[in-house]
This record gives sequence, structure tokens and C-alpha cells, in this order.
Amino acid sequence: MPGAVGLSHLSPYDWEAADGVCGGSPHLHLVCTEAYVVTGGRGAVQTLSPDGHRDIPLEPGSVAWFTPGTVHRMVQGGDLRVTVLMQNGGLPEAGDAVLTFPPEVLADPEEYAAAAALPPGTGPEVRAAARRRRDLAVEGYLALREALLAGDSGPYREFQRAAARLVRDRVPAWRALWRAGAAAAAERTGAQLDALADGEPAYLDEATAHRAAPVRRGGYGMCGFRDEYAWPGGASPGNASPYDGD
Repeated sequence: MPGAVGLSHLSPYDWEAADGVCGGSPHLHLVCTEAYVVTGGRGAVQTLSPDGHRDIPLEPGSVAWFTPGTVHRMVQGGDLRVTVLMQNGGLPEAGDAVLTFPPEVLADPEEYAAAAALPPGTGPEVRAAARRRRDLAVEGYLALREALLAGDSGPYREFQRAAARLVRDRVPAWRALWRAGAAAAAERTGAQLDALADGEPAYLDEATAHRAAPVRRGGYGMCGFRDEYAWPGGASPGNASPYDGD
């Protein structure tokens, strides 16, 4: 994709959570900004950040985006359909997304991985596991939100630190993905500008067109049912990884 941007299509889960809201699994991204482009239906995205709790309405034509460290929860309002644009394509699938599980789960990397993972496939067992994962993330999210609304940002900031500790060992692999993806895309633009300035745009001889279609439809992502693509250099779609992006 242009600029090494990741792309998927989402429809939030219609499963009711403990607070009576239907939607996905709250989580944050540590190094990626994410954008929702609404293509159909109605809903919202609930966010937690240093500026507090927000409930952002989503309707056709609206765009919402959030920067690294923002906890977000996609909420179903009726046939909501969203195209997701993700900075640093490949990094979310490599572990950049961390779910808002309770502190005791976040404190143990093995327990976190077990709670976040889904079995392969798309059958009833996978659906049940995805719902359990969502419910556990909502449990942690509601505690974070309650504290923020009461003026206490301590639990939210501790969640951010716990998420950072969970992924620290993955940073070298992420850096390699970033260098081969987003950083390389920016460098190519610089080289193309240099070529234009020199009057030698030989790179234009490589002009071509591409087409892609989803390789998996209705997979169980963090936010909801997810249509996924397999981009060159990106992570392969699949439920087996505990880090399956949004």
C-alpha cells in the first residue's frame, strides 16, 4: 500500500458487554496512529487519553483517528462499517496492539499471550474465544475509564507502562519492519525528488498498477469482524497469533 499504510475493513461485534454496550475489544497501539473511515451504518469510538474520556460519533463519511497510547473501543450502533488505515503497516500484527486486560494479566507475559490468542479457524470455538477476550478487555477498560472520570489518571498511565513492558523485547523486530516498510517508502520519495531535480526520472520506467482483494473475510479482530489483506512484507492474516491487529 502507498507509504506502507495498512488497510482492513471492520464491522464491530454485536455482542453485548458487561456495561450493555455492543462492540469490540478496547486496546491501544504503542507506535502507530490509526484512522477510521466510516463507509456505512452508525456507531462510535470510545477513547481514553490524557485529555480524558471521549465518545466520538461515527457515521458515513466521517473520519476519526487516534495517536499512539490512546485506548480505543469501537462501538456498534447499527450496521457500522469502517475502513481502517493504519500507520506502519505490519507493526500492529507484530504486537503493537495491546489489549486493556486487568493489571494482573498484563503483569505476566505468558498469561497475557494466552488470554489474547485465538485458536485457528472461524468456527464456534473461535467465536467463543474472541468474545471471552473482548469481555476481559472491557473489564480492564471500564476500571480505567472509571478512574479517569474520577480525575485519577494513575491506572491509565500504569496501563500504558505495562503495555510498553510487554512489547519491549519485540522492538528490534519492529524496527526491522519499519525500516523495510514506512522508512523505506519515505526514503524512496526522497530519491525520486532527487532524480526529478537532476532531470533523470528513470524510476518512472517502473510504473505499474496493482490490485488486491481480501484473503480472509469476517475474521475475529480486536475491534470486530475483520476483512484482511496479505500485503507484500506484511504479516499474514490468521487467528493463531495473539497480535492480530484491529
